[in-house]
Amino acid sequence: MRKMLVILATCAACAVSGAAFAQTATQPMGASPRVEHALAQLQTRFSSANTTHDGKLTREQASTGMPMVAKHFDEIDTQKNGYVTLPQIEAFLHEHAAQR
Repeated sequence: MRKMLVILATCAACAVSGAAFAQTATQPMGASPRVEHALAQLQTRFSSANTTHDGKLTREQASTGMPMVAKHFDEIDTQKNGYVTLPQIEAFLHEHAAQR
């Protein structure tokens, strides 16, 4: 999990910053400062990419603001709604980190 979060956090550094933190994500209790920082960057990046501010990221928004999410969009959008949410992205990261 840490490695996937660090990868996304690194990608987040490329995003336009200054957006408010998304309030939908949960941080694990006792997470290391590095993991907390990565989650904060993920939240900021999601908020920046979510130009409609509806808590849902379309494939187009992901392509523009979160290319790693866009690359795995179909895997993250498990309900096939045509959008992904921050909790779905976090669940995807947790699932893939557990496989490593």
